Amino acid sequence: MPGTEPAVRPLEGITVVALEQAVAAPFATRQLADLGARVVKVERVDGGDFARAYDAGIRGGLGTHFAWLNRSKESIAIDLKRDEGRAILARLIAGADVFLQNLAPGAAARMGLAASVLRADRPRLIVVDMSGYGSRGPYRDKRAYDMLVQAEAGLVSVTGTPETPVKAGSPLADIAAGVYAFSGVLAALVRRGTTGEGASIEVSMFDAVAEWMGQALYSTLYTGAPPPRSTLGHPVIAPYDAYPTADGVDVVIGVQNDRGWAALATGVLDRPDLVTDPDYATNQARVRNRAEVDALIARTTSRMGRADLLRRLDEAGVPSATLNDGHGLVAHPQLAERDRWREVGSPVGALRAILPPITFAGVEARMDPIPGLGDHTDAVLAELGYGDGEIARLREAGTVA
Repeated sequence: MPGTEPAVRPLEGITVVALEQAVAAPFATRQLADLGARVVKVERVDGGDFARAYDAGIRGGLGTHFAWLNRSKESIAIDLKRDEGRAILARLIAGADVFLQNLAPGAAARMGLAASVLRADRPRLIVVDMSGYGSRGPYRDKRAYDMLVQAEAGLVSVTGTPETPVKAGSPLADIAAGVYAFSGVLAALVRRGTTGEGASIEVSMFDAVAEWMGQALYSTLYTGAPPPRSTLGHPVIAPYDAYPTADGVDVVIGVQNDRGWAALATGVLDRPDLVTDPDYATNQARVRNRAEVDALIARTTSRMGRADLLRRLDEAGVPSATLNDGHGLVAHPQLAERDRWREVGSPVGALRAILPPITFAGVEARMDPIPGLGDHTDAVLAELGYGDGEIARLREAGTVA
């Protein structure tokens, strides 16, 4: 209604201190910031989060990963090798609701930042430790990056061609861990609201990908045979693949059951005989005869333009999609029509960004600027009670930047 106050974002009033780098933890905290939490990002004085320099894909040299993961945060640069630096971090955590870290294995504990230590005097604090493989087990101290975890957890065994394993193009191990850390914090905040108790939470990239292996994991466990790599297709469903069109843009068709096959055969292929043909009538038969199924579909689709094929598939009720690339996503009408684009500030000027996927009715997601390294150091230190002279001395000594 015109004139009414804007709705409060769900996490306004929650303060998160994040000792984070790379992708997994920043993705978790950015989602918290999207919903209104204050996120204070603690960075190294010598370059900050190394994701700042993964690439220089945005004008002015800003890294694309960093731009994606760090809007709406405050950056404070501290040298945690110094006693005074660790004292600043301790003050920050003392006023926080959530402390989240994804340092190298054991590094947080060596700095006195173990969950048991932090929560001894602050039982309401929620501590999230993110790692590659968890705090116990033979892989506890093993370095973990997205590609390595995708390999270790078997994800690359189900992506690619029959001859060549391929990692997922997006950093799915990082994203999966970030999603679970985000939802773990939300669950812990709900519990704290009813019991007053904080939480000690662990999230590992390996566990997250093992969960996401889903059907492949259970197929291996109960049939004794891991599913084969099937490129874009599905190992146990057919037809489920990309098919050519007359204008050179592939269309993906996914038939989930025999009713869908009947709709495709009659409504698009004009082959009602295929509905009852024993070589094609059931999904198991189609999987056995996958090459023949794909060939007969391609013979029809290759004579049709993309728009005409998609129209006929939609009219027949057959699930389909265009095989888009990044350009197709940027120009996608579904994003434009639903007003999903916003501008956010950054050290190199205004940038386009899409809204986060969680949409609260009547609430605009927070889309504040991407911080430069240490942009908020002075303001945060002043808030913690440091005077101008102390701040200048800390900066001159290199304790903060």
